[in-house]
Amino acid sequence: MNPPKTDARRHHDPDVRGFASDNYAGAHPEVLAALALANGGHQVAYGEDDYTENLQRIVRSHFGATAEAFPVFNGTGANVVALQAVTDRWGAVICAESAHIHVDEGGAPERMGGLKLLTVPTPDGKLTPELIDRQAYGWDDEHRAMPQVVSITQSTELGTLYTPDEIRAICDHAHAHGMKVHLDGSRIANAAASLNVPMRTFTNAVGVDILSLGGTKNGALFGEAVVVLNQDAVSHMKHLRKLSMQLASKMRFVSVQLEALLAKDLWLRNARHANEMAQRLAEGVRAVHGVEILYPVQANGVFAKLPHDVSERLQKRFRFYFWDETAGVVRWMCAFDTTEDDVDAFVAALKEEMAR
Repeated sequence: MNPPKTDARRHHDPDVRGFASDNYAGAHPEVLAALALANGGHQVAYGEDDYTENLQRIVRSHFGATAEAFPVFNGTGANVVALQAVTDRWGAVICAESAHIHVDEGGAPERMGGLKLLTVPTPDGKLTPELIDRQAYGWDDEHRAMPQVVSITQSTELGTLYTPDEIRAICDHAHAHGMKVHLDGSRIANAAASLNVPMRTFTNAVGVDILSLGGTKNGALFGEAVVVLNQDAVSHMKHLRKLSMQLASKMRFVSVQLEALLAKDLWLRNARHANEMAQRLAEGVRAVHGVEILYPVQANGVFAKLPHDVSERLQKRFRFYFWDETAGVVRWMCAFDTTEDDVDAFVAALKEEMAR
C-alpha cells in the first residue's frame, strides 16, 4: 500500500541542531512508529483505551504495584495537576527558588492551581531538610499559607542530581511534618541514566508521593503523566485532570508514546546518549580558556559563564539561551539526537569566538 499523499512540505533543515533545549529535538523514530501503530480504527476515548490500560502495567513495572498513571498533555499541566492533588485550597508548596514551577511556568501553579509557592534559595538547585525548614513553619497560623508539599526536581534545573539517600532524607523530613513530596521528573530518565539506578530507587522506594513523569524531553512528540505513587496521599485525580484541561480525548496517542519509551529501554538509551553528549561538550569546553563551567555536569545540561559578546556572536551560529544574562551565564542542553559532530562543531565555534 502506497503512503497517503499530503500537501504538507518541510519548512526546516533537519540537519540543523542547537543547544537551546532538549525540547527542540523531534520525536524519536520508534515513538513515531508507535503512533502509527496506534492509529486506525476506533478506540474508546478519554483513557478507556487499550493503550492507556497497558501503560498502567508498564508504569507499575517501573514504580511498584500501587502506582497509577494519568497521562496529560505537557509538563506544566502535570505539575499543576499533581500539586493540586496533594494540597488543600489553603495549601502551599515549598520549592527551590530555581524550580521550574516557580521560574518557567508563567505563574500557572498560582493562577491555575491556586497554590502559594514558598521558595528557598539553593546553591545548586537542590533542597535539603535544613533548607526546607526555612519555610516549613506556621501550620496553625491562619495568616500564612500552610506548607503542605515539598516539590523537588530530578534532575534539577541546574543539571545537578539528588542521590536516593538525599531524597529519602527529604521525604522523611517532610512526612515528619505532615507534608507530602512531589517530584518534577521532566528529566527523570537523565537522572536515572546518570545514577545508573532504576527510577523507583529515588521515587517510590524512598517515599516520594506523586511524580510528574516526563516524556517530551526524552523523545516523545508530546505528553507526560502524573504518576500517583502513594494512593493515600491524593484524591479525585480524574476530576482534577479534567478540571485542569489536561484530559486528552484521544488519549491512546499520549499513552502509546510513553509505552514506546518505557516498555523496554528506549527511555534509558535516549537519556544515556544525551548525558554522554553533555559530558563530551563539558570536556571540550573545559579546554577553552576564559570559559567557566558553573555546576557539576551530571545530566544533559552544561551551565557556563563566558563573555557576553562571545555568547551573542555564538548564538548567531547555534541556538542556546542565557540562563542569567546579567551575569553572563548560559545553558547548553543536549538531546537524544545530539551527535558527536554537533558537539565538536559547537566547541570549535566557541574557540573561534573566544579567540576574536
